[in-house]
Amino acid sequence: MTVIPYLRRIAAPVMSAIGTRARFTRRIGARVASAMSTGAQVIRGISAPIVSAVVTAAVIGGALWIQDSRGAWPFEPASAPVATLQGMVSAATTGSDPNHNRVPVDVTQDTAQALGIRLETVGRQSLTQDVRAVATVVPDESRISHAHTRVSGWVEQLDVSTTGEMVRAGQPLLRIFSQELLASQTEYLAARRMTSASGISSVVVAGGRTRLGVLGMSPAEIDAIEQTGEPTRLVTVYAPRSGVVVNRGVTVGTSVDPSTTLLTIADLARVWVLAEVPEASMTTVRPGSMARLDFPASGRPPFAARVDFIYPTLSERTRTLRVRLSAANPGGTLRPGLYGTADFVTTGQQVLTVPRDAVVDTGLQQHVFVATGDRFEPRPVTLGVQLADRVEIRSGLQEGEQIVAAGVFLLDSESRLRATGGTGGHSHGTPAAPEETTSVPAASPHAGH
Repeated sequence: MTVIPYLRRIAAPVMSAIGTRARFTRRIGARVASAMSTGAQVIRGISAPIVSAVVTAAVIGGALWIQDSRGAWPFEPASAPVATLQGMVSAATTGSDPNHNRVPVDVTQDTAQALGIRLETVGRQSLTQDVRAVATVVPDESRISHAHTRVSGWVEQLDVSTTGEMVRAGQPLLRIFSQELLASQTEYLAARRMTSASGISSVVVAGGRTRLGVLGMSPAEIDAIEQTGEPTRLVTVYAPRSGVVVNRGVTVGTSVDPSTTLLTIADLARVWVLAEVPEASMTTVRPGSMARLDFPASGRPPFAARVDFIYPTLSERTRTLRVRLSAANPGGTLRPGLYGTADFVTTGQQVLTVPRDAVVDTGLQQHVFVATGDRFEPRPVTLGVQLADRVEIRSGLQEGEQIVAAGVFLLDSESRLRATGGTGGHSHGTPAAPEETTSVPAASPHAGH
């Protein structure tokens, strides 16, 4: 009986160890199962993009293989020169094209006549350019005067109180009270009384009179205070010239000093005319050039004037060059601010010229088509003065050569099309021309991509 309890004590630790191992095994199995599930999800997430990329590559590869077997784009060879239709034959595009995007074109006489192509011989002629500019009347700056006082003080009386009023030279404009001038008059009169009592002339008296003149008093005013023996409380400012008051800078009670502009007077017996010449025509107007001025609102008939001065800078806002002309204005009809026109007529030197429509301007370069027999060759040119209907040619052409003067844009489009390897195919309303006898390789149906 004693054996059984002993066996039980031995079996208890063994069973506990077996239970612990079973629980550990279950935990390990659960973690392994969770890791396997996560791995499966990762594999599924990676496999989907790979499969998609493989399918896309297969589709593209199959399309390229089909295109290669058909000899089509992007594996097609460079297209050979193609014969043009309707009597036009393109030149070989071997890289000798001076324009890099246009080639000479051969045109039969019948086709040229049907397309309206007209030729003109290059020659020299004098370019007469008419330049019209907006003109404005302004006061002559050399005939503008400013009225100032030579002492500090206050304005107590205005004899001319409105802008635009006509004044005469020497006319009183306003009167000013000045403590400095009043003290100088008092000192001068006191010096005169002292010298008159002694009967000896004094340098102080002469200096005092000069000082009063420097401070703005006229000789007549100085004589008046000598006769009366009393200083004048107000000093008068007179008009420096005859003209129109264009600006009044003070009113009664204004404090003034020598830097204050009291009134501005402009003599409008002669005025300036400022013409705004366009930037493109500024080289044609020079000092001494004649212009025809017209101011319809003034009631004055058009008259001629000469350019006196050309301003050195351009107006940034209007991109024009300001030109100054001088005009007599005896009746005062040319009022400052009046608008009109200035017409400049200039005659240039004898230069090579072509019609303006004969020049093809691509923006980067300009060229014309030179005719040599039935061939029309694009040739770059350098332009000079450009008028409404004629253009100066500075380089690229020689006198006596024939150029295309009409129908140039249709010819240019055909030349550009040939340079790109395209086919004409435009009938332009002309009868069908006989086919070329030269064997020409067939063009690819995908040409032009």
